[in-house]
Amino acid sequence: MAKGSESTAPMIYEIKIDGHLSDRWTDWFEGLTFTYGSDDTTTLCGPLADQAALHGILNHIRDLGLELISAQRLDACPKRRE
Repeated sequence: MAKGSESTAPMIYEIKIDGHLSDRWTDWFEGLTFTYGSDDTTTLCGPLADQAALHGILNHIRDLGLELISAQRLDACPKRRE
């Protein structure tokens, strides 16, 4: 991206980790939504202000000793199944 053409809008990220992460960590993960998979995974999704915020989240995952499965930028978070 050319200098000066960067968007100021937050980007949406989906981050999938191995295991079910407790809801008590929601504040630590900057308000990302938690979705629990039947395959014993947790998917975090939501807007992050910039790359530094993304790296902060990835550092939290590392610091907790969690296994990162994937991280990707999306246009929007998938709708939750009720």
